[in-house]
Amino acid sequence: MIPRSEQELEDLLSRPSEADREAARDWSGDLLILGAGGKMGPTLARRARRAADEAGVSLRVIAVARFSDPAVREKLERWGVETLTADLLDEEQLAALPDAPNVVFMAARKFGSTGDEPLTWALNTYLPARVAVRFRHSRIVAFSSGNVYPLVPVISGGATEATPPDPIGEYAQSVLGRERMFQYFSQLYGTPVVLLRLNYAVELRYGVLLDIGLKVFERRPVDLSMGAVNVIWQGDANSVCLRAFRLAASPPEILNVTGPETLSVRWIARRFGEHFGVEPVFEGTEAPTALLNNAAHCHRLFGYPSVSAEQMIEWVAQWIAAGGRILGKPTHFEVRDGKF
Repeated sequence: MIPRSEQELEDLLSRPSEADREAARDWSGDLLILGAGGKMGPTLARRARRAADEAGVSLRVIAVARFSDPAVREKLERWGVETLTADLLDEEQLAALPDAPNVVFMAARKFGSTGDEPLTWALNTYLPARVAVRFRHSRIVAFSSGNVYPLVPVISGGATEATPPDPIGEYAQSVLGRERMFQYFSQLYGTPVVLLRLNYAVELRYGVLLDIGLKVFERRPVDLSMGAVNVIWQGDANSVCLRAFRLAASPPEILNVTGPETLSVRWIARRFGEHFGVEPVFEGTEAPTALLNNAAHCHRLFGYPSVSAEQMIEWVAQWIAAGGRILGKPTHFEVRDGKF
């Protein structure tokens, strides 16, 4: 199925697999999603809601965010997801949230970090500590980032979970701080936690592939300085999240989440060029290192992603050519100095 509209796209992103339905049967209670108003949160919440309904499991799926865009909250409510508006940095509002045996932590700050570093650290490090205390009796799946790793040789196959963190820049350092807070409080309270080191989730309205495809389509130069990337279909990343509760442990389990390939940025641009009938324009040269994530362990546990890189490129190309709506949020995957 090629998504032709946002409705079809969101239906596809949130369509649960049998493995998702089986996971819902194992949750043994409600699911609380913190920071659910961003790019991934709405379809993750809807996927969870659909998985529970199709599995015949009676539980609440509760999405918590500031919901600065009321349309997102309205959409979630239409999908049967309960919503709560809260500023998670407010101690009273955090304390007032309902208890739940299963918590997904998605709240984070990346873009705009440079120039407002204190807020970045508050959201990425202080808030996880407060959440880890507030929900110490829950199982927690917390989104982290492959940015905690150093740049590694392109020929290495990517950083594995055994690669020591060596974050570049304050954003990545604060993400490692997030992990350390969950690790500390998990060990203190025995809270079962999974840390998902994700890069990069993509769909048709945003993501690395869209960034490259738009440049090719608009005849703008494609920067080759970060010459290789990993990507995973957002629906597949959401599925891993919902199934990861069974891995939760103390000390926390760490899991890389991305696609199986190391993809050349030059190759991606040329594939888009073939779809659009144009010759890509490049600038810069490929460095011997890149931010790369090896998710072989994840694939062994959960299987390979359901949507291939070639399929994603084809879908994104058709979306761009058809003038589909985009979110206007570039990933800045080209950044090598950690300044976002």
